Amino acid sequence: MRPLYQPERPVNWAERRASCRRKWALPFIGLEWCFEWAAWVLGNWALLEVVEYLGTFSLIVAVVLYFAESGARTRQRHYAAWAVINSAQGKGGSGGRIEALEELNKDRVPLTGLDASVAFLQGVRLGNATLSRCSFEAADLRQSSLRGADLSFCNLRSANLRDADLSHAQLADADLAEADLTGADLSSAGLDRADLSNADLRNANLGGVRWGGISSLHLADVFGVKNAPDGFLPFALAHGAVQAESDEEWTHLQNAGKQ
Repeated sequence: MRPLYQPERPVNWAERRASCRRKWALPFIGLEWCFEWAAWVLGNWALLEVVEYLGTFSLIVAVVLYFAESGARTRQRHYAAWAVINSAQGKGGSGGRIEALEELNKDRVPLTGLDASVAFLQGVRLGNATLSRCSFEAADLRQSSLRGADLSFCNLRSANLRDADLSHAQLADADLAEADLTGADLSSAGLDRADLSNADLRNANLGGVRWGGISSLHLADVFGVKNAPDGFLPFALAHGAVQAESDEEWTHLQNAGKQ
């Protein structure tokens, strides 16, 4: 540790006074002389050196404890985030869930089994999240980023996924019936055994999508899909999909299909 500064012993007052050549400066010289003596006395006081050493030691202990307790602080943050998510379960609106979900995902916490039905989660960023067996039924996920997320066995029925990024997402066995996927990016997504009946796929990007095992495309609207893989459109139309540019036309085809 750094030793305390120990000043030299000041001269006596007679010597210091004799060195003053201007009488008006004598009070200032006297004040300075008093401070010099105070500094000399304190500089030789062992207690102050002990106090400084203790202060330095306490700082080291505080740093060690800060890093030692980082795990506990992380768990507390996670508990608080889950409390926000669970308290808003089944309710509309965000209720702080967007921030809570993003924080948990940032720490790579699995979100398996999450229930966010009818939640307002527009613009949520959950790239590469573990969301298998979650429920986002009728949730607002417009412009959300779910790139590379595991959404297998998820309930996304009637979810609003307009302009969402679902590229490279795993959607195996997902329920996407009546989901709004207008303009969504589904490039390289896995759709094995996914239910896309009555889903709105207009203008969706299907480049490289794994579609061979889709369980249902009945009355799904595939008008204007982009980068559709070879064979996808003939397969979709053969399995009940339609190509309707307007909502009115699509509704008419859906009603006709129910008769």
